[in-house]
Amino acid sequence: MPEFVSIAHFHQQLKEGHTTCIATVADYLQKITEKAHLNAFIEVYAEEAMQRAKELDNSAAPYGKLHGVVIGLKDVICHKGHGLSAASKILQNFTSIFSATAVERLLAEGAIIIGRLNCDEFAMGSTNENSAYGKVLNAADETRISGGSSGGSAVAVQAGLCMASLGTDTGGSVRQPADFCGIVGLKPTYGRISRYGLIAYASSFDQIGIFATTIPDTALLLEVMAGADDFDSTVSTQPVPAYSQMLESDKKYKIAYFPEALSHPGLDPAIAAAINGQLEQWASEGHSVEEVSFDLLDYIVPAYYILTTAEATSNLSRYDGVKYGYRSSDKANDLEAFYKQTRSEGFGWEVKRRIMLGNFVLSSGYYDAYFTQAQKVRRILTNKLSLIFNDFDFLCLPSAPSVAFKIGEKMEDPVAMYIADIYTVIANLTGIPGISLPLFTHPDNKMPFGLQLMASQFNELSLLSFCNNILKR
Repeated sequence: MPEFVSIAHFHQQLKEGHTTCIATVADYLQKITEKAHLNAFIEVYAEEAMQRAKELDNSAAPYGKLHGVVIGLKDVICHKGHGLSAASKILQNFTSIFSATAVERLLAEGAIIIGRLNCDEFAMGSTNENSAYGKVLNAADETRISGGSSGGSAVAVQAGLCMASLGTDTGGSVRQPADFCGIVGLKPTYGRISRYGLIAYASSFDQIGIFATTIPDTALLLEVMAGADDFDSTVSTQPVPAYSQMLESDKKYKIAYFPEALSHPGLDPAIAAAINGQLEQWASEGHSVEEVSFDLLDYIVPAYYILTTAEATSNLSRYDGVKYGYRSSDKANDLEAFYKQTRSEGFGWEVKRRIMLGNFVLSSGYYDAYFTQAQKVRRILTNKLSLIFNDFDFLCLPSAPSVAFKIGEKMEDPVAMYIADIYTVIANLTGIPGISLPLFTHPDNKMPFGLQLMASQFNELSLLSFCNNILKR
């Protein structure tokens, strides 16, 4: 099979007879087997994918936008008739009874779903070490983490095990692993893609996101999945632009950056230097680049974890072992004891930690001191960013304060792990789109890293257009 370059190139190869969907799927299945030690996949749909490929090869119908495109799904996105566990013991052996709207739209355009991908349990984590199926290894250096929570989705694209993949982004869970793995990771505006069929972590934060190797591929997947959905009351009804057809632009943009972010003591100096160099390059190309003082950086992570753990506490209360999922085999004397046993055995430590945090901030004695104050911070952040985007097109930040670190390095220090989300969670708190671009290699360890660009709500077209010009160089 010809090497995968882009969806457009793949379709050209199909039309010219240089490959087939069957040959393509067979090649990916072989690669998945060869790189099984990376632990990106929880389950591979080998027989089903080959059957789907055969049907597409034999079909006389016009090509769909994603004809034969091989895609993996994070194990929190429903696919009817397939396993779904959120990488948790509490949902072991559970089979989805319907498909997410995003998945239905991919399939309607001819996509081939090749398997479900590993992740942090219930999407709670930044390293993909909190999975009931074990950690995911970074293909660039197998002693390092893949990032999380969508680590399996990132590595599957990074290692060439599928053409693109879906993840979810609650506080950076697409952009951070994309940064660590050297690929493109897009978190759209909250409500741009339907959340129907997505296992909820924090409902006002969660958004399905995209991993790919090119901006045109990212734009095409967004174009296919975005739009109104009767099954999701939070999804936007705004028209969906033909993103993939509107990427060419020579417009000069106005770009803001926070000096407090680039001078933060936790930021790797090499990453700061690379981003400052990129800002200077944009200025030399005629874009307007200005610093904007931002004094709320230290409030972002606390507000995020207060609000998301509170929402998670509510969302995860349904997993009690009564109707589906894991049930403790130990005999319980009463219902409360039964719940305690099942949830204690079924949830991992990080999930239990966040449930307890959520219960604490929602408790009567602390609700106003924590939850109410965090909601105020969220509103202040939203207003402040709205003012910034009145004057600027984009906000540039690091995607993460460091490159992918060693496996196990931060597992004993959850606070240090949480602080690593400092540059990504602002997009989820305010509902704006953000993208991580793979631009650099660290001089000391040769690990990939990039930068992050954010735009105002529903301004994905300008964001993708600008990013396309950057990566085309």
